[in-house]
Amino acid sequence: MGLHISTASRAPIYQQLAQQIREAIARGELQPEANLPSVRQLSRELVVNPNTVARAYTELEREGLLVSRPGRGIYVAQPRNDLTRVARDRKLTEQLDRWLTEAVHLGYSAEEVLRLVAKRVREFHWQSEGAA
Repeated sequence: MGLHISTASRAPIYQQLAQQIREAIARGELQPEANLPSVRQLSRELVVNPNTVARAYTELEREGLLVSRPGRGIYVAQPRNDLTRVARDRKLTEQLDRWLTEAVHLGYSAEEVLRLVAKRVREFHWQSEGAA
């Protein structure tokens, strides 16, 4: 997992790190029970404040994507599915609506959006293909 920060980005560094870890998990690059670098180790590698790394880890832990094991480190959590299908659909629909609104404002056609989505879908790791 090659994490990097962009000083040109408007997003805070902790958000950049958290998003990259989310994506690595979604792509299957980080499997459940994978050990992540310690806060100190990652802060040294990226030359950022340890509090920045800790904030990213804390956010991901709150989301249920990471789990902290005192004295042992930070690990990728086992996937959970504690939301009902209706709640999951609502949450994803809200995100899609924001994303599609942005695509419209950027001038994409529906066909271009579908083509781009199909291309990106192939790059992610899906837990249960065809699950309803």
